[in-house]
Amino acid sequence: YAPRTLLAVAALGFFLYVVLDRLVARHDCEGQANPARGMLGAASFSAHSVLDGFAMGLAFQASREIGLVVATAVLAHDFADGLNTVNVVTKNGGSRAFALRWLAMDAIAPVIGAGLSLLVAPGAGVLSLLLALFCGFFLHIGASGLLPESHSAHPRASTTFATLLGAAFLYGVTALVR
Repeated sequence: YAPRTLLAVAALGFFLYVVLDRLVARHDCEGQANPARGMLGAASFSAHSVLDGFAMGLAFQASREIGLVVATAVLAHDFADGLNTVNVVTKNGGSRAFALRWLAMDAIAPVIGAGLSLLVAPGAGVLSLLLALFCGFFLHIGASGLLPESHSAHPRASTTFATLLGAAFLYGVTALVR
């Protein structure tokens, strides 16, 4: 698909998540905890992890080398997915035990996705549309919840440095696997 189409699908994902966030979780703009919002965010991260595993499975079906490249990329960002899953649950009033259950789901999700890749093989176009849709979801989660929380709870210099360091790490991983 053309970049314009993928951008439109990512925007669609962003605004679909806005609607879900407002209707399902009844988002409170005054910063009050909302466990439903935490569960929605954690479920989104877990669904993303299923797609990660699915992508790894498809990549290994294409070739061992491509599979290793995709697996490296997934592993490079999966740690952050786990942190974000726990953060979005606890930030919204979920208990530590509830957050750990979602963390376990997020950890097993790539294995489920890899297993699903053995059953179905969507074309590259369908997979790119799904990834663009989830990109929009995560842009909303980051913009509305994770980034503002990092600025309110921690010093700006350290969160800015950590954000830039994380981006540099992901860039470095992608540069190495080319």
